[in-house]
Amino acid sequence: MSKVGKVPIAIPDGVKVTVGSDSFSVEGKFGRLEQMFHSDMVQIVIDGAEATVTRLKEGKEYRAFHGLYRSLLANMVRGVSERWEKTLLIRGLGYRARLQGTTLVLDLGYSNPMEYELPKDVEVELPNPNEIIVRGANRQVVGQVAAEIRKFRKPNVYDGKGIRYQNEQVIRKAGKLGGPAAA
Repeated sequence: MSKVGKVPIAIPDGVKVTVGSDSFSVEGKFGRLEQMFHSDMVQIVIDGAEATVTRLKEGKEYRAFHGLYRSLLANMVRGVSERWEKTLLIRGLGYRARLQGTTLVLDLGYSNPMEYELPKDVEVELPNPNEIIVRGANRQVVGQVAAEIRKFRKPNVYDGKGIRYQNEQVIRKAGKLGGPAAA
């Protein structure tokens, strides 16, 4: 039995899980998410405040989809009840972020500011100009938006400037140590 797949999913109050013939949907206070699934490989059963995913046969593909759909369902339940969150930190002299409506404007040392149009189901908060908090119900979309924002100016390994995740450790490299001027 799959270690991930056999763990039941606790459904908190205020979250409604609906299973159809080939899709399941989760609805809560932070939105509604829907996911297609292979009904010929796994079965999703809702029993009170608990959901379980079981595979219909044994085999490598069945085991893979068993754990996958259990994780997707658990992520959806958590997303609509608590929301997913990623924090980005901006490091560099003059580097900052600001919101203009649904557009995130980033000053990152380029000649023009970078603009990023936010998707409708993602919320961005700026506690200060050097910190960006991305929130949303869909874990995949939150991670994708954070990755796209980070891509504008990845952290430089020599001076540490750029956009990084909150818990990301950037290993710094030494600059040029040799050469004709060093002697």
